[in-house]
Amino acid sequence: MFNRNQATPPRVYSGQMPSTTQTPAPPDFLSKRLFDMTNRFEGIDPQLSRVIVPWVVKHPRYLPGFLRLTRTIGQSHRVRARALADGVRVPPFLVLSVTSKCNLRCTGCYAGAIGTVTAAPTHLGLGLRDWYSVVDEAVRLGVMAFMIAGGEPFLLPGIVNLFRDHPDRLFLVFTNGTALQPSDYAILKNCSNTVIVVSLEGDRDLTDLRRGRGVYEKALGSLDRLQEAGVLTGIAVTIAPANIEYWTDPRNIGQLIAHSGPLAMFIEQIPTGPTSQVPTGSCGSGAVLTEDQRASFRQTVVAYRDRAIGGAYIIHSPGDEEALGGCVSAGRGFAHINPSGDVTACPVSALATHNVRTSNLREALASPLFSMIRENAHLLETEGHPCGLSAHAEELETMTKDLGAYRTGIPEPEVSNKEWPVTIH
Repeated sequence: MFNRNQATPPRVYSGQMPSTTQTPAPPDFLSKRLFDMTNRFEGIDPQLSRVIVPWVVKHPRYLPGFLRLTRTIGQSHRVRARALADGVRVPPFLVLSVTSKCNLRCTGCYAGAIGTVTAAPTHLGLGLRDWYSVVDEAVRLGVMAFMIAGGEPFLLPGIVNLFRDHPDRLFLVFTNGTALQPSDYAILKNCSNTVIVVSLEGDRDLTDLRRGRGVYEKALGSLDRLQEAGVLTGIAVTIAPANIEYWTDPRNIGQLIAHSGPLAMFIEQIPTGPTSQVPTGSCGSGAVLTEDQRASFRQTVVAYRDRAIGGAYIIHSPGDEEALGGCVSAGRGFAHINPSGDVTACPVSALATHNVRTSNLREALASPLFSMIRENAHLLETEGHPCGLSAHAEELETMTKDLGAYRTGIPEPEVSNKEWPVTIH
């Protein structure tokens, strides 16, 4: 199925980066460090250890960087614990939508529906220097990992420098795989703290149907180049009625993961219209899965993930969130900053009370908005919907009026593939 016929950084990190040309260490020394890393990953997540450790064995230059990351996890946890004692809940993850620009117009794009991706942003977006400031403050607060999204993050010139200059933090970068430049690969090959997650919908037909003609080939080509450079990669898939049959077949999961890397994220499509008018089971861009489709897919994911040999580290939303007691947004597990600097509970929420241009991140995380969401646990319950906050969007907006909450972004009308002939440069 897979046969197929930058900008100057605002500052330079002063620490030591692992070199790809270092003299190989003695085997006993490498074995000891690998054993140390394995024990650390086992303490974090045995399933993650089962997938990541074999990958590091094949790419030993990542070993020093991964050891650094596992040590940082404990240190950042202690920092967050001190903040919590002071009344501020700092999440371990922060989602950064670093740009509103995107070179694609995917059917059913939720980021476009709420105004995160827009051709006419309400405010000038944050620049690279601004994002350095955000990450630096987040690190001081104890944030361990950053999910980099957009728009298309590689349309922000120099973004890879941000990853390189924070080697003790983990960066998961979500990209459509069509905008990486040669200079990006050159820097990424020396970043042992960065995972590049490429979005696909399934095979060529399913991917190009939603994302535009030629996107599938371009995305797989980027995955090939990243893997040739020794970069850890994975895929992100939006699960919808149009592709649920494809992904409920574990053979298709295995085939694509074998090509894309050991990490996968399956996120059920969030409808872009009012929840009371959302159809189920049809193939429209605004449709959601039926209960039977969701249950069948969940069974497939769990069975594939729990295999004793092989497999991949799979995250399924909202299935895994339900196992954790509901959505982990609003600081429970993560928070979100949009391209304009608005701090929201998660990427699907378009409500904010703070912006990093006019307040600091600590104040935003301690906001009454986040506290109110966490205290009203029903707002985080999915109730058969792919997203809790989206399912309770109207109620949430009413509840937050007295808090001075404002809507972020200007929603764009949905664009179908027929109306948007995508051109890949």
